[in-house]
Amino acid sequence: MTHALQIPLHERHEFFQKRTRYCFITVIWNEGERIRKQLSRMKERAPLADIIIADGRSNDGSTDVNFLKSMGVRALLVTDERGLCTATRMALAYAMEQGYEGVITVDGNGKDGVEALTDFIAALDDGYDMVQGSRFMKGGVHKNTPLERYIGIRYVVAPVIASGGFWYTDPTNAFRAMSMRFLRDDRVQPIRNIFVRFNLQLYLIWNAARLGFKIKEIPVIRTYPEDGSIPTKIVSRRTKLLFLKELFLTVLGKYNPR
Repeated sequence: MTHALQIPLHERHEFFQKRTRYCFITVIWNEGERIRKQLSRMKERAPLADIIIADGRSNDGSTDVNFLKSMGVRALLVTDERGLCTATRMALAYAMEQGYEGVITVDGNGKDGVEALTDFIAALDDGYDMVQGSRFMKGGVHKNTPLERYIGIRYVVAPVIASGGFWYTDPTNAFRAMSMRFLRDDRVQPIRNIFVRFNLQLYLIWNAARLGFKIKEIPVIRTYPEDGSIPTKIVSRRTKLLFLKELFLTVLGKYNPR
């Protein structure tokens, strides 16, 4: 990697030294009890991949340092710069600096079956560069998925992203693994200020296919709450339109390095 990294300003709270080849990145912002429950499920897998929390300055008590330490979290990174992809950028840059061989990312809202971590690690060990989790493929499970979201993912996002050369059945799912070989490639350059809201998530899977990296999907579980609530940051009409705009800018190559 020969270009300069554009890393968000952030604070670091490191609780112990690097212990594993891969790291497990969770991006959060005021996820409350959802992330606390999720970390309790992730804790037993901490020996397999160091847990890194990328936080957008939560103020709901969910990032209490003593609690994070008790859950086996290796580091808490905190930024005041807004945006899902801003926090992701921060965490990916940290993983690069720390010398991890690959990363597994997952949302921090408690919807994902983190038990699949071992399958992601196995795929990275087998030489895959992009391992996409899918609730919709054979063996995957999805529960209470809102109809609008199901239609949007399956019949809008998936066909558009397939223009890169790989048909992802669940392209908006942030539960995925990426090799450092892919992330460090000068044709990718994910640590740039242009990635703020949603575009980095789309850009990475589209570019992995476009550039011919080794890709596979693995089945995962994604469960929405029984009460019909949708723990997501993509809720308003304006936000959904922004997501679609960034989707099409991605496949038009607008975020590719110059």
